[in-house]
Amino acid sequence: MTDHEERPNRFPWPPVLFVVAMAIAVILHLVLPLPWFGSPLGDFLFAVGVLMAGAAIALDIAAMRAMARSGTTILPTKASDHLVTSGPFAVSRNPIYLANVMLTLAAALVFGIAWFLPAAFVAAFVTQKLAIEREERHLTHRFGKKYRDYQKRVRRWI
Repeated sequence: MTDHEERPNRFPWPPVLFVVAMAIAVILHLVLPLPWFGSPLGDFLFAVGVLMAGAAIALDIAAMRAMARSGTTILPTKASDHLVTSGPFAVSRNPIYLANVMLTLAAALVFGIAWFLPAAFVAAFVTQKLAIEREERHLTHRFGKKYRDYQKRVRRWI
């Protein structure tokens, strides 16, 4: 049995990747600040960022609740016991990772730090390579046709 058949990952890549991406964005901002928008556009972007952060948190909570209701783990290092296809998982196969991207983008808008924008997309790409693709192999092994049918109905991100 290969490792991805037992569990998707040995290391919890997604949360670590987004924290590191945000830390690098802050460091880059301190070393090489990029210009940001002044008022009134900056104020509008701040408000959009606050709303986006709220939406990301709500998405995170809804996804975690859907996983808890189905009796499967939220930990990216543990084997999935059940395939979750309801709630936010009916729209995105990775709503928690989508919420991480949204929070990183929201940080750009709230704090006016442009470096968060590329950091969000780099973290999303690396998350896909180090976590999502392994999780997809794991879920295909665990749930077979049921997961492949789900993949056809629901997009990876949005």
